[in-house]
Amino acid sequence: MSEYISFVKQIEDSIKGNWYNDALSDYKGMSLKYSDVARRIAKLHILFESCGVRTGDKIAICGKNQANWGVAFLAAMTYGAVPVPILHEFTAASVHHIVNHSESRILFAGDLVWRALNKEEMPAVEAFIGVSDFRLLAARNESVVNCREHLNELFGRKYPKDFTADDLHYFHETDGDQLAVINYTSGTSGFSKGVMLPYRSLNGNLSFAKRVHPGINSEANVVSMLPLAHMYGMMFEFLYEMNMGAHVHFLTRLPSPKMIMEAFAAIKPDIIIAVPMIIEKIYKSKLFPLLTKPAMKLLLSIPVIDARVETRIKEELESYFGGRFKEVIIGGAAFNKETDEFFHRIKFRYTIGYGMTECGPIVTYAAWDKSKPGSCGKVVDELEVRIDSSDPMNVPGEILLKGQNVMLGYYRNEEQTAEAFTSDGWLKTGDMGIIDSDGYIFIKGRCKSMLLGPSGQNIYPEEIESALNSMPCIAESLVIEEGGKLTALIFPNAEQFEGTDVKVDEYMKTVVEQVNSSLPNYSRIENFRIMDKEFEKTPKRSIKRFLYQK
Repeated sequence: MSEYISFVKQIEDSIKGNWYNDALSDYKGMSLKYSDVARRIAKLHILFESCGVRTGDKIAICGKNQANWGVAFLAAMTYGAVPVPILHEFTAASVHHIVNHSESRILFAGDLVWRALNKEEMPAVEAFIGVSDFRLLAARNESVVNCREHLNELFGRKYPKDFTADDLHYFHETDGDQLAVINYTSGTSGFSKGVMLPYRSLNGNLSFAKRVHPGINSEANVVSMLPLAHMYGMMFEFLYEMNMGAHVHFLTRLPSPKMIMEAFAAIKPDIIIAVPMIIEKIYKSKLFPLLTKPAMKLLLSIPVIDARVETRIKEELESYFGGRFKEVIIGGAAFNKETDEFFHRIKFRYTIGYGMTECGPIVTYAAWDKSKPGSCGKVVDELEVRIDSSDPMNVPGEILLKGQNVMLGYYRNEEQTAEAFTSDGWLKTGDMGIIDSDGYIFIKGRCKSMLLGPSGQNIYPEEIESALNSMPCIAESLVIEEGGKLTALIFPNAEQFEGTDVKVDEYMKTVVEQVNSSLPNYSRIENFRIMDKEFEKTPKRSIKRFLYQK
């Protein structure tokens, strides 16, 4: 049996080895070198000690993406505590619930988050600390107040000569099954589950990333635009980069396509991690208007010319992403079929992966030049996959998993933990899929969202929604069942109707008819309704389907 390699030890070695390099930056804001990160971690450790934090205690972090969020997370982990990241968009009641349920001793809170919170609703928390500047917002112990007031003095006493890389002596886990992170999948008390991820899961994700993208190193730049409170962004836009000595640039505001492209142009990231919504918005706003012009359609239909035109389109698209990236990895939700097929056709350097919080998150992946349209790749080396179907290559079944990346269970929830696994120990993903002869996985939809057609046919709403969302006039959609019929809830793309006299309802009727013409009879849309606002989303920007299904 090989000796266990500590995840925290690898972080420590990276900080020491990249001491003078840039580490974490707020886009158009402050920047920290690896030595600065270490210094801030050391000061927070002194503060943790004054709070009586011990190995295994929980430390919650709730704030928007920023450099100090990363410092707070690393400070908790390197102290031996268990970070509990919380999405800052959650309601105050949800934050209160998660902090209490996780039994957190300290809460790092963003400025806007803190204004909405009530510390009396979180009686077990010893100290409330601001994420943006680490000021003490409130404390229940006078010694903590004194410690924060004299923190620089205490730091000077602890390191009287100088603070150097040799002073780093972090907690190192010695067992891969030791709890590393608790990540909540939702904020509402009736739905939230605290996923307990062990260090072996983080190491599994890290070993995967090192294997497929070894070129991410101390000279690499990465733009972090996904929520750090979600495992996808945390693992592949922050923890992996910190382990490799790269420079992470945080977009500290909700990223719009314009802001993202501006940041890409300035930073020129070496790898891009994204969710479908971001890529599809860039495609619809930049490429779709060009591709639908009559002259462009004609050029793309002439075999002698179309290859050159496609090359030019690919170069233009690559420039939107900074031009330097090795690959765009898309995950977190279903990708639009039309966009997927077009990107594949022009040989754009992108791939679609699949993951879940319960695997920290990676499950499947294939490099961009080995990917297949419609597939999310092959299961990674750290996992085994099984399709719960009598004919896995043709009949969809639930995707089941085993291996290094799999969670320990749900925190303080034995019932849901038991429900998450089969009797023989396979993790139930809740996703339906098939696997081809080459091992590529094709996801058909969620088990719970699958509907039955009039003659018992399996209907996957996600496939219909993909067809709807390919229309430029539709921003997003959701297909539900009402009275035995399929109804499409449609949120229009307002930009398509600005400055026109078009009646949205009448126009959408023709669009739905067009989509129906491409669908089997049993899965055609019978009714539709126009939504006046965006659908409510999960941390990974998936629609909260359960809120809309009657």
